[in-house]
Amino acid sequence: MDREVLINDFKAFLEGFLRERNLDFVELIYRYEGRDLFLRVLVDKFNGGITLDECAGLNRELGAILDEKNILENRFILEVSSPGLDRDLKTENDFKRSINKRVRFFLNDYIKAKLEWEGVVHKVDSGVVAVDTGNGLIEVPLVKINKAKQEI
Repeated sequence: MDREVLINDFKAFLEGFLRERNLDFVELIYRYEGRDLFLRVLVDKFNGGITLDECAGLNRELGAILDEKNILENRFILEVSSPGLDRDLKTENDFKRSINKRVRFFLNDYIKAKLEWEGVVHKVDSGVVAVDTGNGLIEVPLVKINKAKQEI
C-alpha cells in the first residue's frame, strides 16, 4: 500500500477513534529511525491536558487494534503521548485549547504594522483567532500565522 494512503487512512481512523473517547487527535508522526518504524500519536483533551495513565491506556488499546486488524504490514513501535505545552499551535483546535492562555504569534503578513504579537486568546472562530493584546482585541487569520506558541 502507498505510504501516503496508509498514513491518511490511519489518521482518519485515529480521529474517529479518539473523538469517540472525547479526545482530540493532534498529530501523527510516522517515520523510520534506523530500521524501526515509529508511530507517534499526539493526543490532547479539549478541556485540559491528557494524563500519563490515559496515554498508556490508549497505547495498549491502539496497539491491540493495530495488531488485530493487521493495518501495518511491518513491525512498528507505537507511542501515544501529549503534544506538550511548548508545541507549535497550528490548527483551529490548537488555538481553541489555548483560549484564556497567553500566546506569542509570529506572522507572515503585517497586522497593524507588526509581524509579532503577544496576547491572551479570547476566541477562535472560522479560521480567525481573536487575541486580547492588553491594548484591545486584534483578529489574526490562521493563514497569516507563521508560528505560534503558548507562553509558559
